[in-house]
Amino acid sequence: MDNRKYNVLFHLHTISGIVISALLFVIFFAGSFSFFRDEIVNWQKGHTVAQTEAIDMDLDLALDSLALRYDLKGRNLSIGKHYRERRIGVNLEASNDSTAADEAKKGSFFYLDTETQESTSYADSYSLGEFLYRLHFFAQIPHPFGYHLSGFTALFFLFALITGVLVHWDKIISNFFLFRPWAKLKTMWTDGHTVLGTIGLPFQFVYAVTGAFFMIKAVLIAPSVFVLYDGDQKKLFDDLGYGEPHYEYAYQDLESDFHLNQLVAATEADWPGFEFNHLHIFNYGDQNMHVSIEGQMNWNQQFTGPGKRIYKVATGEIVEEQSPMAAASYLEGVKNSLYRLHFGDYGGYPLRIISFLLGIVSCFVILSGVMIWLVARDKKKTPERRRRFNLWVAQVYMAVCLSMFPVTALSFHFVQIFGGGIDTIYTFYFIPWLILSAFFIIKRDIAFTNKYCLLSGSLIGFLIPMTNGIVSGNWIWIAFENGMNQVLFIDLFWLGLSVLAFYSYWKIRSDHIVAEIDIKEIIETPDKKSLLVEEMV
Repeated sequence: MDNRKYNVLFHLHTISGIVISALLFVIFFAGSFSFFRDEIVNWQKGHTVAQTEAIDMDLDLALDSLALRYDLKGRNLSIGKHYRERRIGVNLEASNDSTAADEAKKGSFFYLDTETQESTSYADSYSLGEFLYRLHFFAQIPHPFGYHLSGFTALFFLFALITGVLVHWDKIISNFFLFRPWAKLKTMWTDGHTVLGTIGLPFQFVYAVTGAFFMIKAVLIAPSVFVLYDGDQKKLFDDLGYGEPHYEYAYQDLESDFHLNQLVAATEADWPGFEFNHLHIFNYGDQNMHVSIEGQMNWNQQFTGPGKRIYKVATGEIVEEQSPMAAASYLEGVKNSLYRLHFGDYGGYPLRIISFLLGIVSCFVILSGVMIWLVARDKKKTPERRRRFNLWVAQVYMAVCLSMFPVTALSFHFVQIFGGGIDTIYTFYFIPWLILSAFFIIKRDIAFTNKYCLLSGSLIGFLIPMTNGIVSGNWIWIAFENGMNQVLFIDLFWLGLSVLAFYSYWKIRSDHIVAEIDIKEIIETPDKKSLLVEEMV
């Protein structure tokens, strides 16, 4: 590659990386914890559930319970389990019966506990696991701006990855085995950036592609609505497999009894290994009532195997079917593969732990890129005003990013003591994050920020199992004896993460002391002055 092309790619890689660095750090940091979203939710609530997304409950009993609280006549309703927890989501649409009471013409969404049949609103049941999961795609920013911001950040990240590979291509193998911690500061950051960036490249590439797909696919396909579908957005989404069928309301009461449990059992009997996780009911109580049962094959049996069967309740006949045991269409295969790759939920705890570590490695790659940018521009020939501005930018980036660690650890204590709720968690997380970021920005010392974020985060995190034991009584040994795997995992996870963070703090502190001693010795020894000057050039 000639110098001109190299310089163009290098500057494009640098600029794209710096522009999105803080946003990208938040995405990867919160996204790393999102691999354990379900465990965090169950840890907070003191629940333990089976490691499956299949709905395991008496559906007929649940429907009778809902009928006592809501007028279901003529409604379309859906029951879905998206996560491995006791709650399932219930969505009630407005009744299709034009003669229904005004109350039945209002939609509603809530969560239903599969064991207690207790219903709670989305805001009241909001948990820390849900918060961190939604933070990694900026859902707290009003829709759709947060989604689009995260999507375009992922798209720019993909651009930074490609240009980074092209820039380092000639020496990517030789530099991978090269690490010089005692060389110049820029050399040390560059080596770490290159080595860890290469290790995490496949992981980062997958998440850049899938993240952009999920968050901005609507923007990317918007032109096709007008070009290929004459503005008919519903037709487009139907063809993409996101739409639901429509059945006319007959205004005739259903004459026969129906049992959802039997329909689900018959479906699962025909498809061994099928895990049902979504139920859609159309025109409840009407003669033209239909029931759609959806799910997928167990991941241990099949990587992607979506299945769907629709029954006409009055006759019991199957009106539509997509077998999960048959080969999926190209569209379904692509969509489900992207979901599985992004969530990393097909390989159990080992894959999710590895994904978490690679996510944290990606955070280091992002911050090391900022430090390379800073050190490369901290030269005598650079105007003093620009040098101060560059340093201020790096200090802001480091303060905002690194302070997430102690704030996240502190949030685990908070939700265990005071419970959840969307307003409560928002207030507690964002205000301390703002205060801590402001403190480190005012302090104007990147080394101080790095060391004491690691130290405070490790100490706070180490106490999380203790807080859990005191508040809930689920001490580590009790959780182990009672088979509360999700609770046990989060406690052990924080112990391990805290030890690792404290070790990193100790190494940074020790290396900093040794470096100071070495510099003093070099300065005090005349024949070593030239070596010091040589290293600093």
